[in-house]
Amino acid sequence: MNSAKRLLKISEMVHKVVFVLGGPGAGKGTQCQKIVDNFGFKHLSAGDLLREERQKPGSEYGELIETYIREGKIVPVDITCSLLERAMRESGTDKFLIDGFPRNQDNLDGWNRRVAEKVKLLFVLFFDCSLEICTDRCLSRGAAGSGRSDDNLESLKKRFNTYVNETKPIIEHYEQINLVKRVDASKTQEDVFEDVKAAFVDMESAGDN
Repeated sequence: MNSAKRLLKISEMVHKVVFVLGGPGAGKGTQCQKIVDNFGFKHLSAGDLLREERQKPGSEYGELIETYIREGKIVPVDITCSLLERAMRESGTDKFLIDGFPRNQDNLDGWNRRVAEKVKLLFVLFFDCSLEICTDRCLSRGAAGSGRSDDNLESLKKRFNTYVNETKPIIEHYEQINLVKRVDASKTQEDVFEDVKAAFVDMESAGDN
């Protein structure tokens, strides 16, 4: 294949991405599944990918990832981007919800450096919810046996601190370039999804699906 045909082939396979952001317990995972069922996107949770990698026997990143997650810190971006790229490459589809990423400036810089030119960012779906409601949801989830080592009050305090100080500025950055679709995530799952559907219908109407 000559270089011109190779470039054409690459351009035909550009992945389309929606970033999904919000505080811990804002309901991102639940709503992402509804989006998958209704709009045909592949859901990639940065946190789930990291947790899966952590549990793989012999993973070179496992112990490091465990330490970062337990401390409520953000895993180094090159690890996260590597896992996201691999998941997109192996998925067999071209539309992705990337849940819980980018969470700070380093994440954003790493994404722009490694991945941004290979994908089309459609918009950022922001689930806006108070820290009080998010805390109650996470603690209830932990009490019900979520199996997550960070669904406890000590880890939540660290996670919320990270969200407020590091993730919120990323959301504000995308708001400044009119790429954020904000949803009130304090409502019931059904009402939240009505707002989510409106965001995706608007996208499809604009010809970005």
